[in-house]
Amino acid sequence: LFQDRFLPIANVARIMKNAIPKSGKASCLSSILFLDDIAKDAKECVQECVSEFVSFITSEASDRCHQEKRKTINGEDILFAMSTLGFDNYIEPLKVYLQKYREVVVLLPTLKQDQTH
Repeated sequence: LFQDRFLPIANVARIMKNAIPKSGKASCLSSILFLDDIAKDAKECVQECVSEFVSFITSEASDRCHQEKRKTINGEDILFAMSTLGFDNYIEPLKVYLQKYREVVVLLPTLKQDQTH
């Protein structure tokens, strides 16, 4: 199939596993859980959906870059694409995350330098 355009299954599985509450791992008898693990078909289904979602958003962001004659997609392009495609509920939390991420990236060299002294 299109496995080469999918996100790595191990990463998807790890995120799925981390999303299941600890209490859910022990007591959940859902069809997607088997012996404290997630069924292969569930992982593959989420892998395909998430990969398609990322491609969908990235394509829209790329279109914006082309219109503005830029080559690099940035965080604002992703937020714009999500808004354009109707994912408005995610915009504010992602703006906060992006701002905090940028603050950490700026501080990181200073923190590393402090650790060496």
